[in-house]
Amino acid sequence: MKSVNFLLAFVLMALASSLASAFDPSPLQDYCVAINDTKTAIFVNGRFCKDPSVATADDFTFSGLNIPLDTNNLVGFNATLVNVDNIPGLNTLGIAIARADFAPGGVSSPHIHPRGTELVLVQKGTFYAGFVDSNNTLFGKTLYPGDVFVIPVGLIHFQVNTGKTDGVLYVSFNSQNPGLIILANSTFGTNPPIDPYALSRAFQLDVNAVKQLQAKFSSTN
Repeated sequence: MKSVNFLLAFVLMALASSLASAFDPSPLQDYCVAINDTKTAIFVNGRFCKDPSVATADDFTFSGLNIPLDTNNLVGFNATLVNVDNIPGLNTLGIAIARADFAPGGVSSPHIHPRGTELVLVQKGTFYAGFVDSNNTLFGKTLYPGDVFVIPVGLIHFQVNTGKTDGVLYVSFNSQNPGLIILANSTFGTNPPIDPYALSRAFQLDVNAVKQLQAKFSSTN
């Protein structure tokens, strides 16, 4: 009986450890400004750290989220992600932000952020946003300026500008680098390509239709 209790305790501890490591690790100091120079840095987590005595306010600053982006593309969408790559002071803090611009009818194609929950704030326009859970249930909602929508980490989601004017979303993540997997690109735009026959069976498409999609999306990677 003792061995059973010990095994159960071990499994629970292992599960707790795996859950704790699924997100950005907690910082162990006030800040850890990211630096690429490994000769003068100490690795803590995420990136190497600059000597705190030479950190400046610029390490914690980014300018430009007020600037509209060009949405003249196939999906009518463009975004600026502000993460640890352009604010070194975000390193180990487990947070990032983005501005997303949409033309009328523009779409943020179905995608996944494997390392971050997403919080969407509508700044301008009317949107339909949604995510799909592991039971294939769609949670969708029409959003207006001032509305907030939460997308759990790792779930497929999208946003569509359903209004007749340009739209703007501000998006935050609980990760310094949430990652991005666009489903269409990752399915039909891989290098090398996935076997067209496998995709035709999976999506119930003609093989030639799959090849056409692969030719289209391979140029976007």
